[in-house]
Amino acid sequence: MTMLLSPAADRNQDDILSVLAEVLEEQSHRELFGLELGSGTGQHVVHFAQELSYVTWQPSDIKEESRASIRAYIVATKVKRVLEPVHLDASEPWDKWAGLPRCSCDVIVAINLFHVSSFKTAEGVFQGAGEILRHNGILMTYGPYAINGIIIPESNEELDRTLREKNPEWGLPDIDVLRQIAFSNGMRLERMIEMPESNKCLVFRKS
Repeated sequence: MTMLLSPAADRNQDDILSVLAEVLEEQSHRELFGLELGSGTGQHVVHFAQELSYVTWQPSDIKEESRASIRAYIVATKVKRVLEPVHLDASEPWDKWAGLPRCSCDVIVAINLFHVSSFKTAEGVFQGAGEILRHNGILMTYGPYAINGIIIPESNEELDRTLREKNPEWGLPDIDVLRQIAFSNGMRLERMIEMPESNKCLVFRKS
């Protein structure tokens, strides 16, 4: 089994962890269940599980090589609170999300997913989260975004241009659009946190 390595995940995992720990703190007295969408290499989910002892994580990814990497990280770190990774396509209806029942999750995390996937995937994430999050549950997304159609700084503009050349369905999503989709699925944008390298963490809460 090959452990894939993402330099970006290496750089941002502690910053994301600190936001996650803060938003979950009020619920940290009980056992929580978390889902990571598009887990990629597995670095994030294993790191979170090592530090947040009260959360059991379900990693997921479309790609088999990513799921193999996640398994390799679980074995290498001997981490206890990460389940076997599952195939999950967030653009599909929530009832195809690896059999996760309605209102079964306390937290859903999507890191660097939206700008490298279709708008249908972003819609699917919010529709699915609206169904499988418990009342007061958290959806936290991380990545580069546009705000009211404006992309700053120049490096993010360049990234958006490059992504759209690769795939016309890709590109930086607009926070205002995401906020509206969240609202129509019973969630509100509670916090927007500036992160290093011109990224943001968006924290949505289910009503």
